[in-house]
Amino acid sequence: MFESLQEGLSGALKTLRGQGKLSESNMRDGLKLVERSLLEADVSYDVVRKFMANVTQEAVGEKVLKALNPSQQVVGIVYEELVKLMGPVDHSLHLKSDGGVTVLMMCGLQGSGKTTTCGKLGRLLKSRGRAPLLVAADLQRPAAIDQLHVLGEQLSIPVYSERGETDPVKVCNSAVTQAKKLGANVVILDTAGRLHIDEELMGQLVRIEKQCQPDQVYFVVDGMTGQDAVNSAKAFNEALELDGVIMTKLDGDARGGAALSVKEITGVPIKFMGTGEHLDALEEFHPDRMAGRILGQGDILSLVERAQQEFDEDEAKRMEEQLRKGEFTFDDFKKQLRQIRRLGPLRKVMGMIPGMGALMQGLEDADPEAEMHRLEAIINSMTAAERRTPKIIDNSRRRRIAAGAGVQPNEVNELCKQFDMMAGLMTAMAGKGMGDRMKMFNEMKNAMAANPMGGFAKKKGNTGKRLSTNEKAQARKDRERMLKKLKRDRKK
Repeated sequence: MFESLQEGLSGALKTLRGQGKLSESNMRDGLKLVERSLLEADVSYDVVRKFMANVTQEAVGEKVLKALNPSQQVVGIVYEELVKLMGPVDHSLHLKSDGGVTVLMMCGLQGSGKTTTCGKLGRLLKSRGRAPLLVAADLQRPAAIDQLHVLGEQLSIPVYSERGETDPVKVCNSAVTQAKKLGANVVILDTAGRLHIDEELMGQLVRIEKQCQPDQVYFVVDGMTGQDAVNSAKAFNEALELDGVIMTKLDGDARGGAALSVKEITGVPIKFMGTGEHLDALEEFHPDRMAGRILGQGDILSLVERAQQEFDEDEAKRMEEQLRKGEFTFDDFKKQLRQIRRLGPLRKVMGMIPGMGALMQGLEDADPEAEMHRLEAIINSMTAAERRTPKIIDNSRRRRIAAGAGVQPNEVNELCKQFDMMAGLMTAMAGKGMGDRMKMFNEMKNAMAANPMGGFAKKKGNTGKRLSTNEKAQARKDRERMLKKLKRDRKK
């Protein structure tokens, strides 16, 4: 997400950090690179000018230039201005709590992912204890009604439709009227879209709004359409007075310009963002967290929230007790791999950890998902005794495990070494305070940078060959040094 913008801003800020001493002259040169990165990311020209005026006013002041670390001050200024540009955001859906029916109206151009977003929003509401009703009011697209019914079946959410009806206003009215009878307290209207904005579309949406009096009107927009997304949001807002924007397809090649421009130009905040095709891939849009991602600082809060939803609390407590006893097996390792996969695509998860985004940029040809499947296949080829006590894995066992997993014996050996390092780290961290944990985490990150993905991942600018002999030797030295330190810490 926003990779080109992240790379551009990171490069511009790195240039500033590389200056021996910052003056007003080279500060302005560095800020011009920031400006160019924003324009290349398809941020609106007027928005960029205003944004850069605010940043420059703060950055070239005497307080910043004479600071101990002025380049870090600039990063902080850019971060604060990004947050202001995209926020503030009210995530409340303004649901009625008096037993009444809340009506949410969804609108957008055809192909923006509106119908799927209706399903995602329905799932979110259901997870929060609400009883949603999806309404198939898109009578223009032939498959729209069937698509909504399929989504409803997958989510066990009722869908209201009137096949053969040609007036979407009547369909919406009937659905709102019958919502209580159908046991629903939130109605989600999936209205029609067009390939472009026209009078017929707007007239239809205005009539639905007047008749049904929706509590919230959300505009669903494809984040990959750049400034067209902002222009269409502006037109819809003028006709309907939008309460929020839901930006989709931010897991694709979105350059980020629309997300940075839409609030400033329309005054309408992005409330949610779609980050994948799965029906659980709808997240609240947090300007501060997004600014952190854009500047390569990660988004650990969103990752923690996701983990809290996916991880089993009792299992986590059991694991903590085991670690305190110094127990960590390959079975535990396999469970950890599966839990990580449940958080979403590994590249996305790594990008949310501070400092890991830059590491993954150096491995753009690598396939983390395939790597995790390979590791799990090796573990599955082990016997129960071997998973409990990896030390018994000798050369003959290594060859048997490799044959069963379809890998080379040295890959089994490499996994065992990785596991030894991880087991030492996990058990050592179990009894440490937060400061010590962060120190050990940084050491692990440095070791990963020296030996990414076990030495088998493709490095950026590489042809996919494995690490050279010297690189492997250095990686082994780093790992052995870390293992020795972990053992010393455990003895203490």
